[in-house]
Amino acid sequence: MREITIKSIILGILLSMLLAGANAYLGLFAGMTISASIPAAVISMGVLSLFKKSNILENNIVQTAASAGESLAAGVIFTVPALILMGYWTEFDYIEIAKIAGIGGIIGVLFTIPLRRALIINAKLRFPEGIATAEVLKTGEKARTHEGSSGLGLLSIAGISGALMKLGQQGFSMWNSAIEGAKNIGGSVFGIGCDISPALISVGYIVGRNISILVLVGGLISWAIAIPIYSFLYGFEGNPMDGAWEIWNTKIRYLGVGAMVVGGLWSLIKLFKPLLEGIKTSISAYSKTHSSSELPREEQDFPIKYVGLALLVLLIPVFLLYFDIIQSYSIAFFLSIIMLIFGFLFSAVASYMAGVVGSSNNPISGVTIATILFTSLLLLLLLGSDSLVGAAGAIMVGSVVCCAAAIGGDNLQDLKTGHIVGATPWKQQIMQVIGTLSAAVVLGLVLDILHTAYTIGSPELSAPQATLMKSVAEGVFQGNLPWGMVAIGAFIGIIIIIMDIRQERIGSDFRLPVLAVAVGIYLPIELSVPIFIGGMISHFGKKLGSNEHTEKKGLLFASGLITGEAIMGILVAVPIFITNKPDWWISIGGYSWLGLILFIGIIAWFTKILIKK
Repeated sequence: MREITIKSIILGILLSMLLAGANAYLGLFAGMTISASIPAAVISMGVLSLFKKSNILENNIVQTAASAGESLAAGVIFTVPALILMGYWTEFDYIEIAKIAGIGGIIGVLFTIPLRRALIINAKLRFPEGIATAEVLKTGEKARTHEGSSGLGLLSIAGISGALMKLGQQGFSMWNSAIEGAKNIGGSVFGIGCDISPALISVGYIVGRNISILVLVGGLISWAIAIPIYSFLYGFEGNPMDGAWEIWNTKIRYLGVGAMVVGGLWSLIKLFKPLLEGIKTSISAYSKTHSSSELPREEQDFPIKYVGLALLVLLIPVFLLYFDIIQSYSIAFFLSIIMLIFGFLFSAVASYMAGVVGSSNNPISGVTIATILFTSLLLLLLLGSDSLVGAAGAIMVGSVVCCAAAIGGDNLQDLKTGHIVGATPWKQQIMQVIGTLSAAVVLGLVLDILHTAYTIGSPELSAPQATLMKSVAEGVFQGNLPWGMVAIGAFIGIIIIIMDIRQERIGSDFRLPVLAVAVGIYLPIELSVPIFIGGMISHFGKKLGSNEHTEKKGLLFASGLITGEAIMGILVAVPIFITNKPDWWISIGGYSWLGLILFIGIIAWFTKILIKK
């Protein structure tokens, strides 16, 4: 069966660009991104069913390229906007962003090539989203036109629903984006809120019960414990809600930094030995099979000798990228080597974690913060505290590492899907490069459009990770990083790790990954609440009798809501970007009740899909 064809390449490029834009918006808005392999597979099946000759391997090639693009978006939006937020850039540079994304993404693809055999064949990790995507593809192959069209229909209906809600809220300002409130009780401020966003419910549904509970726990650590204690001890300014936000933004969110760093380091420590053994076994197995006889098609990776050569060649543009900022040959070379080491380690960690808990739960923000903190401290020693470029240099190192790690985890999911359906690995790896470069070309434009319309870092598009990366890098050089809060957050992280070890020993299915709690600590509480609601929809849907078929429909419905809302968020921004008029859209206020009713209606609709026999 044919795999790489003209129509699969074109469709893969278009979906990569589309889903990269959608995931970029979601990450800047919600602070979390999701894997788009399954919606990409469904869209591919629906479109390719219009052609007489199409097959499962062709569909697999399309979703491979498309999901590479959406995963690269996470690496870019978690780091690059920090350069704008810190004032190093005054506007987004398309060429520079394309270089960062393209170089980091291709390095991520190359790093995952020797990991495929180690993690998929030898370690036999589950890669849950990879298995789910394979099942979608196999189901579509059994009933090609019907399954593809019905799945695409549900995806489209959900997408239109999410888009219309976003248009009413963001375009016409018919209702506020969130319901929130705070109260002063005995000098302590207690705040709570809930964003009226179908996309956030969908994120919660996809990550599941455990993760959504832990995200809410992290939010409650900030808003029900830390902020009340801090406001009681030191007071607050303004009304309770404004005071709570000020305390969270300047102090409490740094608890998340400490927990993130501990979580990233713990991931490295925990996974170092099995990864080392897996890579050794992979190289040994490759040498034996390659020397004795030609490898079967299903085991043919991109040749390992060319992987090493390509990595050496890519060190040249990486070096130039860092030299452009630092203006020192020796330091730029040193940073390039550090990037290569961290990039491989964290790509391996992200790939391993994707195999265990899935791409949507990947710890890339944690390992990126660890990279930026380490690089910032290193550059502080080399350049001194008066350096104007040290923080930007640390962000630039972190951005390439983050892109590589983001691509790493998602690519292994796709290679797992290919392993199940009988695809050729090297052809998938070629399409991963194509999908990466396609997304790299458009992400700069997407960021510029969103920044012009909403201002990245504002309440409308808070960019939680990028704001945190900027705060860490600048805090090290300016000496104003609240190390006390970082230390308390690290201590919280250690306690959670100890609790998780206990859960593992007693065989509990409710685990406590520290990075999920850390994400909750630094996300605004109004984002954590709808994510929790989505997790509960998933949990109670299973309790009320959902089955494999309805759960698959639920996943498509969630993916449609996310994609529709994200794409509309970008479309609303386009006329503002073109005309440079922030008030281009007509404001129709006073319909807060309608937004709440529609939000509750989406929840009821979601639940009905899951329990319908």
